[in-house]
Order: sequence, then C-alpha cells, then structure tokens
Amino acid sequence: MFEKLKQLWRSEYVRLLEEEVCRLRAENRALLNSLLGTAGFPPLEFPEAPKPQPLPRLRKRSWHQLQAWRQTEANRDASANFEESASERMNGPIPHS
Repeated sequence: MFEKLKQLWRSEYVRLLEEEVCRLRAENRALLNSLLGTAGFPPLEFPEAPKPQPLPRLRKRSWHQLQAWRQTEANRDASANFEESASERMNGPIPHS
C-alpha cells in the first residue's frame, strides 16, 4: 500500500513539474517576442513542444532468465580466457635465463 501511495505521489509530482515546464516555456516565448517587438523585429513562430511519451514498462527478469544470462556471460569469458592461454601454449614456454 505504501508503494502505491508513493507511486501516486510521484506521478502527481511529475505531472506538476511538466505543467510548470510548459508554463515557463510559454512565458519565455512571450518575453522573447515582446523584446523582439520592442527592437522592431517580427515575432518568432515556435513549433509546438513535443508531448511527453509514456515510458515503457520495465520488464522484470525471472530468476531462471538471470541465471541463464549469467551462465552465458561466464561461458563467453571462459572461452576468451581459454583462447588466450591456447595461444600462449602454442608459442611454448618462456625460458628463464
């Protein structure tokens, strides 16, 4: 329940921040056009701000997916180490003088 409340508060907070950003952008456009008009230049036309896109839902991996991923990484690292040691063996041992 606490998580739901936290998520609700966070989404409300983000919505308020996005509204504040839109308001400030509009205010900045108005101020810029006012200054340009005072200087004798025609007002600028600004393209509409892009609408925020919803974030894709984060996929949670199951334990067997994580284990398979880690095993694949370990096998890849082991094969790279094996190839490096095989090239050392082909050149023979390094004599110590």
